[in-house]
Amino acid sequence: MTKIKICGLRREEDIAYVNECKPDYAGFVYAESRRQVTKEQAKKLRALLVPEINAVGVFVNEEIETIAELVQEGVIDVIQLHGDETEAYIERLRWRVGDATIIKAVRVATKEDVVECDKTSADYLLFDSRSLEAYGGTGKTFDWQLIKDISKPFFLAGGINSKNVEEAIKMLHPFAVDVSSAVETAGYKDRKKIVEIVEKVSEKEK
Repeated sequence: MTKIKICGLRREEDIAYVNECKPDYAGFVYAESRRQVTKEQAKKLRALLVPEINAVGVFVNEEIETIAELVQEGVIDVIQLHGDETEAYIERLRWRVGDATIIKAVRVATKEDVVECDKTSADYLLFDSRSLEAYGGTGKTFDWQLIKDISKPFFLAGGINSKNVEEAIKMLHPFAVDVSSAVETAGYKDRKKIVEIVEKVSEKEK
């Protein structure tokens, strides 16, 4: 059954929306972004999040110790690495965070971007669109054919929305879909859009 992650939460209202419809994952962006939250903001938001939703921290080339502290303090359950982190970095991080789940993002534009990516020691991959402007969160899709042969379980990001999510699930059978800008209006999370896409994913899997 495909799961769903709502990423880029930064207000108490956002937490209320996800608590209502209960996606599997809620993402907090610690990397530089218009959706960025500080450690203190994330702590307050996490305290409001219902326990059954896994809290994901999204990082870009972050210090390992910073991530480890957030895991140890219970602010996040899952680590999403969305930068240029190497396999050596992941191994060092694993040593610090134990059995915490690690997701490694791969930014896709050509087939070369995904060659041997499923050999990572991270628990999951996450495929997003490659952009020269940002590490992620562009809201643009990429050619899904490029990842059809990936064997490792993965999150599918990059322009996933209520109009194409059913096609994406049918075609790729991702472990999870990851949405952010598609559930926003004027730059802020929109309750109606969150409810709609969570319901679509749930209905698709029945």
